Amino acid sequence: MLAILKKEIRSFLNSLIAYIIMIIFLTGMGLFIWVFPDTNVLDSGFADLSTLFYLAPYVYMFLIPAVTMRTFAEEKKAGTMELLLTRPLTDWEIILGKYLASFLLILFTLIPTLVYYFSIYNLGNPAGNVDSAGVFGSYIGLALLGAVFTAIGIFASSISDNQITSFIIAAFLCFILYAGFSSLTSINAWGEAAYIINQLGIDYHYNALSRGLIDSRNVVYFLSMISLMLMATKLVLSSRKW
Repeated sequence: MLAILKKEIRSFLNSLIAYIIMIIFLTGMGLFIWVFPDTNVLDSGFADLSTLFYLAPYVYMFLIPAVTMRTFAEEKKAGTMELLLTRPLTDWEIILGKYLASFLLILFTLIPTLVYYFSIYNLGNPAGNVDSAGVFGSYIGLALLGAVFTAIGIFASSISDNQITSFIIAAFLCFILYAGFSSLTSINAWGEAAYIINQLGIDYHYNALSRGLIDSRNVVYFLSMISLMLMATKLVLSSRKW
């Protein structure tokens, strides 16, 4: 697994993908937080990072599939997938190596945004007048969200040998699983079942973590989603033996 992890990280760093992803994410978030009217902190009068944590999931819906679309699709198109599978590696080692490499890249995009937190912390009146528990709860939620989207992207890449197709499938699944269930409950036809349906969506658990209370139920939900997507990827890889 470590060999795959190192190979994937080197591949990211030797291409423009990693740098473009980080530049787009940080530039976009920076503009929304500090520059654009109606969303920037300086005009709102509130020392918080709600703009970052509200918009980041929607940005991740496109950025993370862009990172993961090449993981398996490129191997299939280049004809190196068969060579990879013949090495003394289990399917799980290959999947986890590629998954962790992609997830680490996503985490690296989050680290520089801590500058935003320290800036707002000092801009508060008085300094430090910011909901730190809510901010760090949101960071944990965003990291877990990134982990789920990465697992979805890995799965989408495993079912296609075309990177664009993998990107579209991953972006679609990320949107449906994040906002689809809450949108579905807006239809007044579910009655008491609406609350249960809403809990199936990622946004319900992400928003719960954003309040600063780390509930084990929300963490278990994210871990379950990651496991489900990775097991689906394993099933796809195992289908070659059928």
